[in-house]
Amino acid sequence: MVSFAMVPIHIKYLQGIGFVRSKQDYSLFSRSSEVTGSFLLALVYVDDVLLTGTHEEEIIFVKKGLDETFIIKDLGPMRYFLGLEVARNADGILLNQRKYVLDILKDLNMEDCGEVLFPMARGLKLSTQQGEVLAQPDVYRRIVGRLLYLNLARPDISYSVQHLSQFPSEPRTPHLQAAIHVVKYLKGTINVGLFYPSNSTLSIEAYSDADSGQCAFTSRSLSGYCIFLGTSLVSWKTKKQKTVSKSTAEAEYRSMSYTTSEIVWLNNLLKELHVDVTIPIPLYYDNKAAEHIAHNPVFHERTKHLDIDCHYVRDKLEEGLLLPQHVRSTEQLADLMTKPLGGQQHRHLCCKLGMKNVDDSAQFFKLGLYALMTVQLERRLWRVMHLVEDIRTLHDCISTGKGIAAN
Repeated sequence: MVSFAMVPIHIKYLQGIGFVRSKQDYSLFSRSSEVTGSFLLALVYVDDVLLTGTHEEEIIFVKKGLDETFIIKDLGPMRYFLGLEVARNADGILLNQRKYVLDILKDLNMEDCGEVLFPMARGLKLSTQQGEVLAQPDVYRRIVGRLLYLNLARPDISYSVQHLSQFPSEPRTPHLQAAIHVVKYLKGTINVGLFYPSNSTLSIEAYSDADSGQCAFTSRSLSGYCIFLGTSLVSWKTKKQKTVSKSTAEAEYRSMSYTTSEIVWLNNLLKELHVDVTIPIPLYYDNKAAEHIAHNPVFHERTKHLDIDCHYVRDKLEEGLLLPQHVRSTEQLADLMTKPLGGQQHRHLCCKLGMKNVDDSAQFFKLGLYALMTVQLERRLWRVMHLVEDIRTLHDCISTGKGIAAN
């Protein structure tokens, strides 16, 4: 896998050299060849591109073509991309956002703050009415915005970030205190990242959960899910449901519907990547009544008011795509997405999600630190080279007496 920075790339160029845009993710392009058996992927984000594939010579050929058409800087194997630090060895890949957390701590002058064991206290219910309105609300908004981005590789703060992101218009003192509490938790887990083992299977399994009617000012339930590819966590989310549920079973069933939509999307994406997924796909839940609704085709008094989209679960069940399975509440991994937990249970579920502390692996820590330092040095040298080139241009213009256009 390689990554390189480049000027904004035109879509037609990628399509012109045989890449096809994904229908599941418009920033993803793929190219396959029946002659060589190669398969390449290009992931484009503004002026950054990740390129990977099965044949290294094909990757080199594409990079050469891009270099001849655009001004690019090849950064080699991916080590740092959009705030994500990437370390790898024979055992797998570790994604971490250590530098991003350090930047948050530095901006808040919290480098020496105390640490806490969990991101949000159990039983905490923030309100839009209680507490004094902040005199400087931008401080709170800036913290929440950064936490939202940090959630890219930190599923352990998914619930906290969703809860805090409800109050940007008029944040109050308790909201800021809760946000600071999350930052203190990050201080104590700064080296934690998501580990993707190299020997993981390519089978999907999903966990779905709901916290019924826990929103203090809307009475709506929270849905949460986490989806694995083998033992690797690839998708997770915490989302408030669109309408009030009349029972716990209804809330769980709606959550299963949201999870099913994500499963279908991920299954279609993997098909584009030429990955055959074993079906039916296990969908784990901890509410028996929700299972009965999914299996029962009769619209009785408890389900006749549900929207049609909720019964999307039943359709996929009949198609053979899903295999709902009950799991004990203590082993419901999606619990982490729907409610604040105590320190011991929080750490237990984080471990189950594949979150790893790089302190437990000195080799990973050294790889990640070396990668970050190398990328920072490369980018600084790149900026210096451009500065030297600008100085030379300025010197030539002065020497020849030519005018310089002001930007």
